[in-house]
Order: sequence, then structure tokens, then C-alpha cells
Amino acid sequence: MEMHATQIIILLMTGVGVGFASGLLGVGGCFIMVPVQFWVLKSIGVDPTIAIRVAFGTNLLVVLPTALSGAIAHHKRGAVLWKAGIALGITGAIGAFFGAFLAAILPGKILTVAFGIAIVLGAIRMLTAKPPKVDAEPPENLLPYVLWGFPLGVVSGIIGIGGGVLMIPIMVFFLKFKMHQAVGTSTALMIFTSIGGAVSFLINGLGVQGLPPYSTGYLNWMQWILLAGCSIPMAAVGARTAHLLPAKQLKYLFIAVMGYMGLKMIGVFSWLNLPI
Repeated sequence: MEMHATQIIILLMTGVGVGFASGLLGVGGCFIMVPVQFWVLKSIGVDPTIAIRVAFGTNLLVVLPTALSGAIAHHKRGAVLWKAGIALGITGAIGAFFGAFLAAILPGKILTVAFGIAIVLGAIRMLTAKPPKVDAEPPENLLPYVLWGFPLGVVSGIIGIGGGVLMIPIMVFFLKFKMHQAVGTSTALMIFTSIGGAVSFLINGLGVQGLPPYSTGYLNWMQWILLAGCSIPMAAVGARTAHLLPAKQLKYLFIAVMGYMGLKMIGVFSWLNLPI
């Protein structure tokens, strides 16, 4: 079950892409990481059911330092609303803990397809909806953040993601965030949701047979070092790049990422035999 040089290089390159995407778009990069980790684990002989759970758990662990790096970079540019980010993050972390527990029980394929459909619908919503009024401000009351944070955290934990790709459309269209604020605050909330989900995947994987080497529960430390080592510095680069782009271009880039991720999880590219 040992990795070879090719697999290590692929994981290092993935870390670079994940970090840049995280800082640029305020997402955890799961649409890049999970498929690559899943492929690497299967290629070294790990059972697919265990491989997908290790990919989800390790992905959440990589999101933690990457999101922290991105949040610091966005904070320096005044784009993180910490009160909202912490409220969303703590409730999301509690939800993610329960979601990761459910992931160890529920059939993964059904969850993945349902999640992919939800992401595609979210992308269509962002593309077709009129942008919120510029003079609208995010709510001061914490209740809306609590009500949105917990259920989105549950979904994040089930699918092993930081939650930014789910939360940004909510922040823009329902909570009246400006696009740059939504991306910046998203990196802050992912610090919390990734902790909740990763801890749960660790606990639920303890004692499981057939785990790859260097694993604690469903967390694999070798993959974490390779991915996080590249993603942390690249998150700051991505965050700086985000502030060079106008909000409209940033929004369309985010919609494209959502569309790709949703179709990938549904399995559309596999049905069409497309290698993407």
C-alpha cells in the first residue's frame, strides 16, 4: 500500500491547485482533492468504500490550514466579516460533526449525486438571479447565520467539504454580502467546519481494517502533508489574485467552478466518457 513517485508528484500538484482555488474563490478545493485522493488510494489497493471516506476526511483536514492562510490574506484587505464568519463557522462545525457521522452510515453514491444536483441548481441560481442591491448590508442579528450554518454544516460533513461552495451563494443572495466579502468570510467559516468534520471522520474511522499506512481513523497524514504543504502558501496567492479581479468576473468564475463540481459529482462526465 505504498505510494510511488508519480502519485506523490500528482498530490503535490493537486495541493498547488487547491490552495490557489481556496484563496481565489473561498472554497475548500474538494472538487479537485477528493477525486485525486480517491484515485491514489484505489491505485495502491485500498478498498473503494474506505478510500472515499479517507479522501473526505483528509480533504477536510487539508481545508483547515488552507482556509486559515486564505482568511488571513483576505482579512488584510478588509474582506472578512468575522462576526458572521464565526457564527456560521461554529454552527457549521457542529453540523459537520454530525454530517461526517452520517457519512459512515449512509450510501455514498446517493449522497454524492444528490449533492451534485444541489450544486448545479445553486450555480444556475447564481447565474440567473439579479445581483442584490449594492446598498443592502449583511444582517447584524446572529440568528440568520445560525439557521443557515447548521444544515449547511451537516451537508459539508456528509460530503467531506469545507462548505464554502455551498455558503457563498447563500451569503450573496440571502444574506446580502458583496462578492468579495462572501469569498473572504467563507474562508473564515471553513476553519471551523473543517475541524468539526475532520474530528468526526477521525473518531468514526478508529479501529477500521484496511486503512492505508500513516492513517488515524479516516485521516491520512501522508496525503495531508503532501497536499497541505503546497496549498497553504498558494492560498495567500489566490486571495491576492481575488482582489485584483472585479466582482462580476469573480462571480462568473465561481459559477463555472460550481457547475463543473456538480456535474462531476453527479457522474455526467463519466457517462459521456470524458476524462475530466
